[in-house]
Amino acid sequence: MTPIRDAATLILLDYSEGPARLLMGKRHAGHTFMPGKFVFPGGAVDVADRRMAVAGPLDARVSDKLLEKTRSRSPDFARGLALAAIRECFEETGLALGVADHGAPPEPPPGWAEFAATGVFPTLEGLDFLARAITPPGRTKRFDARFFAMDASWIAHRGEGVVHAEAELTQLVWVPLPDALGLDIPDITRTILGDLAALGPRPWDPGRPRPLYRELHGKRLRETI
Repeated sequence: MTPIRDAATLILLDYSEGPARLLMGKRHAGHTFMPGKFVFPGGAVDVADRRMAVAGPLDARVSDKLLEKTRSRSPDFARGLALAAIRECFEETGLALGVADHGAPPEPPPGWAEFAATGVFPTLEGLDFLARAITPPGRTKRFDARFFAMDASWIAHRGEGVVHAEAELTQLVWVPLPDALGLDIPDITRTILGDLAALGPRPWDPGRPRPLYRELHGKRLRETI
C-alpha cells in the first residue's frame, strides 16, 4: 500500500494589476507524478518545518481548521504545514515570502538554510488555508495535501536560476484565474480553482468551512472541515 505523506501547496495571488493573477509552474516531463502538468508550488512536509522561526504567527482560526480531522491536535503540526508551503514555494520558484527587515534569522532547522541565507523571516500572518485533498488509492504517490493562499505582496526576495529546463518546475507563469483553467492542469487543481473562484473577493472569513476531497470505497467525496 502506498503511504500517504503530509504535503502543502501554495497559491500566490498578485493583485497589483487589478484582478488576481495566480502563480503556476509547469512540472518537468520526466516526473512520475503529474509530469508536464501546470501546478501550484508545493511538496511534502518535513518534521523540521515547524521549528523555523517566523515574523508573524498563523491565525488561530486557520490553525484550528488545519487540525480538524487530523491525527494531531497540536498547533505545531498546523504551523509545520503552513511553513512547508512557504519552504516548498521558495525551493521551486526562488521566491521567499516574509519580512526582510526583521533582523538576523537564528540558526535555521534542516532544510531552511538557503531560505535563511536570503535574510528573510518567513511569516504566516498573511497565509490562509483553502482546501485539503487526499490522493486517491492506486497512485504511484499519495499525499494529504493542504492548499494555502497568500498575497504576492509578501514576496521579500526573488532568487534567480531556480526554474530551468532540468528543474522540478521548468516554467513559471502568472495567469488570471480564467486563463489558469485553460492550462494543462490536474483535476484536483481545477477543483481548487473552482473553490477559489467561489470564495469571491477578499477578505475571506478565517473561520469558514473548508472542503476536504478524498476517495472512500471507490467513491469520490467532498466533505467540509
